Amino acid sequence: MRTSVHDRSADRSWVDNAVRLIEADARRSADTHLLRFPLREWSWDAGIDLYLKDETTHITGSLKHRLARSLFLYSLCNGWVREGTTVIEASSGSTAVSEAYFAKLLGLPFIAVMTRSTSPAKVALIEREGGTCHFVDRADEVYTEAARLAAERGGHYMDQFTHAECATDWRGNNNIAESIFSQLSLERHSEPAWIVVGAGTGGTSATIGRYIRYRRHATRLCVVDPENSSFLPGFVAGDCTVQTGQSSRIEGIGRPRVEPSFIPEIVDRMVGVPDAGSIAAARVASAVLGRRVGGSTGTNLWGAFGVIAEMLQAGRSGSVVTLLADDGDRYLDTYFDDSWVQRKGFDLASPTLTVERFLADGTWQE
Repeated sequence: MRTSVHDRSADRSWVDNAVRLIEADARRSADTHLLRFPLREWSWDAGIDLYLKDETTHITGSLKHRLARSLFLYSLCNGWVREGTTVIEASSGSTAVSEAYFAKLLGLPFIAVMTRSTSPAKVALIEREGGTCHFVDRADEVYTEAARLAAERGGHYMDQFTHAECATDWRGNNNIAESIFSQLSLERHSEPAWIVVGAGTGGTSATIGRYIRYRRHATRLCVVDPENSSFLPGFVAGDCTVQTGQSSRIEGIGRPRVEPSFIPEIVDRMVGVPDAGSIAAARVASAVLGRRVGGSTGTNLWGAFGVIAEMLQAGRSGSVVTLLADDGDRYLDTYFDDSWVQRKGFDLASPTLTVERFLADGTWQE
């Protein structure tokens, strides 16, 4: 009987070049900025500083650029993506924009599966990067539809919600956590009291939470979650099977189920944020910064403002870091459109007053 040999080594040269292209793209990119949020004199006198890690400076304009790069490298090195592979992702927008960019860099077809409610601006960004958008009616349908398309086309379902927490090296290698601590090294509070992030895939909170423990920092991690999302109810119940079955109205964060990449054991605190609060905080912060920030950044800031007010009341000094996750210009037809806000039934008057009062004197009264 003759020896049977099935050799796939011919794929290696394409994969080697694909990894090189992604690494070269990263080398051409500078680190993202850490901006000081302009709080008033009361915060300086109290010894409290707020910083925004500005992830909009990535070439695809959002925090998800880091995730997409890591997911592509992870998939290439696992042998899941090869020359000609159709890459498919379940995404509400920003991850798909970034993955479409990397797919185009490698000459691969890309399909994003998303709900019909995704903002037209994000759909346009995905298509500009060469991606194709495939729509479903409900948020809980994106997973099975993405898997079905991958099987049908012999492609690869990237599955950000499962692989986000393991695709990034949480021990360092210039991940977002290492970058934050490095950029704070010469500030008056080089070790932040709190880092506040949203729960989208769970990957960012997993990376930061693990890094904090690995480096033995005293920093605590606060995860903020919008309405209709399952992360907070699952965290409170200690049950990762909790599902709401509803879509989040704050794009990029909040999920109808607790995603596999969310690691609740490394989260020190979770805060539920009303959607009107997210939008109000995004609008007020946009006016303060002189540039529009997205709804998920509003969610982050709502949580950060509450933490700072608590520190002030307790007489504690320190720094707080949160993320400027994506550009608000992507949401001109939603969060920054008064008619859209009215149609959705949001009353922004009270949460706007809450944010403005905090910025004036540091008090927090929802």
